[in-house]
Amino acid sequence: MLTKKHAIFMQEALKEARRAFEEDEVPIGAVVVYKNKIIGRAHNQVERLKDPTAHAEMLAITSAASTLNTKWLNGASLYVTIEPCSMCAGALVLARIKNLFYGADDPKAGACGSVLNIANHRVLNHRIQIEKGILKKECGVILKDFFKKKRG
Repeated sequence: MLTKKHAIFMQEALKEARRAFEEDEVPIGAVVVYKNKIIGRAHNQVERLKDPTAHAEMLAITSAASTLNTKWLNGASLYVTIEPCSMCAGALVLARIKNLFYGADDPKAGACGSVLNIANHRVLNHRIQIEKGILKKECGVILKDFFKKKRG
C-alpha cells in the first residue's frame, strides 16, 4: 500500500538512480531507513569503481551499517528502485533488513519473488517483509530511458 512515507523514501531512491543515470551507470538507487530517517543512500557505481559488487543496495547497506556502527540492520528498511538481484537479496538477509520496498520488478534477475525468492527462502535464518510496486512506473521509466539511450 502506497503511503506518503513510502513515496517520500522511494523519491529519495529515485534521486540516487538519477545520479547513476548522469554518471552513465545503470540507474538504480537505494536508501536505508531506520526510525524514519535515512541512514544510508547510494546508487550503482559498478562502472566507476570497476567492481561488480558495487550495486546500489550493497553500497547503501555498507553506508547504513557504518552510520549505526553495527553489522546488523535490525528494524531497518531498504527502498530500492528495482527488485534486488541474488547478490543483493543475500546481503539484505545477512544484514537482517526488516523490510524491503521496491519499485519495478526484475523479470530476468529479480531474487525477491520474480525469478528467485532469497529474501524469504525457508532455509535461511532471516526473512524480509517485501512490498513491491512503490512508484513502479517512475522506477521503470528511468531504466527504460537509460537502455533506450544506450542502444541509441
